[in-house]
Amino acid sequence: MRKVKSANRKAKRRARRVRVKLRATSSKPRLSVLRSNKHIHAQIIDDAKGKTLAAASSLEIAGKKKTTKTGAAKMVGEALAKKAIALGIKEVVFDKGKYKYHGRIKALADGTRENGLQFSSHESREKSRTRIKGIKQ
Repeated sequence: MRKVKSANRKAKRRARRVRVKLRATSSKPRLSVLRSNKHIHAQIIDDAKGKTLAAASSLEIAGKKKTTKTGAAKMVGEALAKKAIALGIKEVVFDKGKYKYHGRIKALADGTRENGLQFSSHESREKSRTRIKGIKQ
């Protein structure tokens, strides 16, 4: 029981650390990913308005083709990118949450990139690294 609580605490900490580094705006909404044991869900969220702009899931694709979970993740990324481009969204900030950028998460990201959706690098809240201790600017 203690290991489970510790793992959940670590996962929440990782997710918080990723989200602090992200800065999503109306021009660059956030692409958020949820991964379960069977399925993967992705949605593009406008944080300023608090609304989901587009969403895709492996549940939608599961009945159409028989594929692996990684293949389904790539198809979810492709479907989401097509929906986003139809809405006029060309650039998003990728929020991987508590998951490693590996396997299904990477396949989803590759699927979105291949269909024309661009990821902007995360912008830190403040560029505090520009100041060096002891040197006044």
